[in-house]
Amino acid sequence: MTSNSSLEQAIDKILEKTEEEIVSDLKNSKTTSIQFLDDSLPKLEQEYDQIISNGKKEADKIEKQITGSSDLEARNKQLNIVEESIGKVFTKALEQIANAERSGDYSNLIKSLLEESTKILGTTEVIVFTNSKDRETVQSALSQFSGAELSSETIECLGGVKVKSKDGAMTFDNTLDARIERLKPLIRKDIATQFGVSN
Repeated sequence: MTSNSSLEQAIDKILEKTEEEIVSDLKNSKTTSIQFLDDSLPKLEQEYDQIISNGKKEADKIEKQITGSSDLEARNKQLNIVEESIGKVFTKALEQIANAERSGDYSNLIKSLLEESTKILGTTEVIVFTNSKDRETVQSALSQFSGAELSSETIECLGGVKVKSKDGAMTFDNTLDARIERLKPLIRKDIATQFGVSN
């Protein structure tokens, strides 16, 4: 019985010692875990903040893309509307020019077109082309330009003249069609500016 009692005491001591070691190990593990969590917390918070910051940047970027895209779309619609309106104005103006009477004012216009053309070409030794409707008016105006002659050929245009030097080296298109085409970009820009749309 004594040996049993000694055995029990030995077992109790071993169990007690093992329990102390386990409790000590658990306390150390708990302390180490808490320290690890404490050490990890700032890093985790920093990573969290970085994720939130990146998310906000991405959201801002997407918002700007959407806003920019809709601004561009709205601007393009404005430009299309202005362009359509300009087209209608030009069409109406061209109809009015085509149907305009060839009165005294028109004769003065033809003279000034001839003067401008010969000045640009630097000679009055020219052949002048015009449409069938303006032949008489142009012929009458040519009497003031020595060396200038009216071509027997007619050209398709709203009005005005196309002037070619007699040596064939230079040509200046001063028809109303050509003048309108040269003015179109300026007129478009002016109209677009009036509507607050720049192209």
